[in-house]
Amino acid sequence: MSVSRHPVALRLEQQVGGATRLLATVMGLPLIDGIFPALIIAGALTTTAGNPSVAGILQTGLLIFGGSATVAVILAEMDGTRREQLTSILLLGVLLIPVAVAEAAVAETIETLLNFEVFHRFAGLVILAVAAKTASSKVGEYLPSPSIIIGLGLVASFEPAGFELIVTPDPMRLLSAGAAAGTGVGFAGAVALFAPRLRGNVDIDLFRFGSSVALGMLALDVLGLMPTQAPVALGVLAVTALFAFDPGSDGADLDEFVDDASATESATPNANANGAVADGGDDADPADYDALVDDANETDDDSEPGYGYPGEEESRAPWL
Repeated sequence: MSVSRHPVALRLEQQVGGATRLLATVMGLPLIDGIFPALIIAGALTTTAGNPSVAGILQTGLLIFGGSATVAVILAEMDGTRREQLTSILLLGVLLIPVAVAEAAVAETIETLLNFEVFHRFAGLVILAVAAKTASSKVGEYLPSPSIIIGLGLVASFEPAGFELIVTPDPMRLLSAGAAAGTGVGFAGAVALFAPRLRGNVDIDLFRFGSSVALGMLALDVLGLMPTQAPVALGVLAVTALFAFDPGSDGADLDEFVDDASATESATPNANANGAVADGGDDADPADYDALVDDANETDDDSEPGYGYPGEEESRAPWL
């Protein structure tokens, strides 16, 4: 199986240097472009009663902070020992989780300035845009960036009349935000822990496409268009991970290649074997060639005179 270079990770790699910095950019991007605050305001991490949603936390952590770009960076870009990779990911989590909690605290104040129904639709649209960019980098060139969509949503849903400065935010919402970011960090750590087994056995292209479908399911859930409350996005992601992982595929392909090469070599005639080779070149006997020349001379002597030159006995001139 191939470990391809993820288009999102490849584009970011051209802007930042180093595998650890690239991983920090990939996992911190939802905090920068506004996707994570949009999901918090849309209520993707909590239930209608305000309690943390386990399915919402897992979906956000695995698809927003984790996802195929994180897998591609860890498997294809990060070097060093397993301990060094885990140390880098844990240090990244120490920074990532507090920032996610802080954005959740600010998001409650921002929510008082917005029309929730309007902004809810823009939150779904930004996830659909991320899904399209994940599925095809070519399509992503024609779509606006998530930050632009979030900005348009803020402008369209801005209602300053209801502004309220929330000093004591909901602890359940802060806990949900920290748990979602922690899930993403734990997912990255698990990938780094099993990287020697996963590297070469995971088809990143297939996993990337499946992750985009899972993001599309999450967008439909945020928009309220999903007729069920079941975590469909998690199911799609689990099936994608199952299909993208093919253990032992490299060994089987290598054995088949070796067997085919051995069979081809066995079928090739040996030049040192007895008898002449197929092209009849250097191994031909010179005595056979001399005998062939003598037979040709005898045939010429015994042949009857045919259409010869004028003056030959019993010859006939062809021009008469």
